[in-house]
Amino acid sequence: MSSKPAPEVHEAAVAPTFRAIRSTRAFEEVAAQIREELAKGHLKVGNRLPSERALSEQFGVARNTVREALRSLENAGLVRLQKGASGGAFISEDSGEAITTGMLDLYHLGSIQPAHLTEARIWLEGIIVREACLRATPADLQELQRNIEEAEDAIARGDFGRRAEVHLHFHRILARMTGNPIMVVVMDGVLSVLRRYIESIGEYENAFVLPSRKRFMKFMEARDVDGSVAEMEASLKRLQRSYLSHALQAAQDAAAAAQLPSANSAAKVAPRPRAARKPA
Repeated sequence: MSSKPAPEVHEAAVAPTFRAIRSTRAFEEVAAQIREELAKGHLKVGNRLPSERALSEQFGVARNTVREALRSLENAGLVRLQKGASGGAFISEDSGEAITTGMLDLYHLGSIQPAHLTEARIWLEGIIVREACLRATPADLQELQRNIEEAEDAIARGDFGRRAEVHLHFHRILARMTGNPIMVVVMDGVLSVLRRYIESIGEYENAFVLPSRKRFMKFMEARDVDGSVAEMEASLKRLQRSYLSHALQAAQDAAAAAQLPSANSAAKVAPRPRAARKPA
């Protein structure tokens, strides 16, 4: 359950104007009109939409149609549905989740492979590190240093799950340091997929990461942009080789496992050779 404080609720300053629906796929048009009002600025983050009954009357559709439209907007990360007396449909303040969900779906479908994931991460991280190094504040550097100390503690306790999570959070901190919400959202999506992949391969050795992080921090503190980028890239490329090695081994194991049942089945159904008939 989220620990975020309940966001302040705002009624829309300009009442959105909705048109009656005539489409056979009415819920899609309902969702499209709500998006249109959002684009015009009539709806903003934190605004409460009219009730289901009011929306049903304005659109001229059944309440089930309105409910389906709101769920589709919720899945897209644009609307937050809240139950209870003070509940309703609110314009979401955290629509970046839609990008993360989309990336995870593509990963689960197989459209995003480990090679794609690790390659995109290296490209993206180069931009992030460059800007983070230029914009870093003393507080940012302290947060990165605390992250390294937390990783050391997780390693000392043999806590692989915690170690992986802390290492990934290091990159989230760097993304925030750019001050660009697009970089934050995209990196969070990439790291969420990477976390799922790491969980699938299980524990692995990456003792080189912490020494690399400490060298990286020296470059960051010196505002050495090229040194920071080079150190991070070298570390990520070494991780990439490790990840792809695990992916190749997993694929080979899966292929071998897939062949075993068919071989066993063939052995079971193969007809026994007939005994030679004795001469009459």
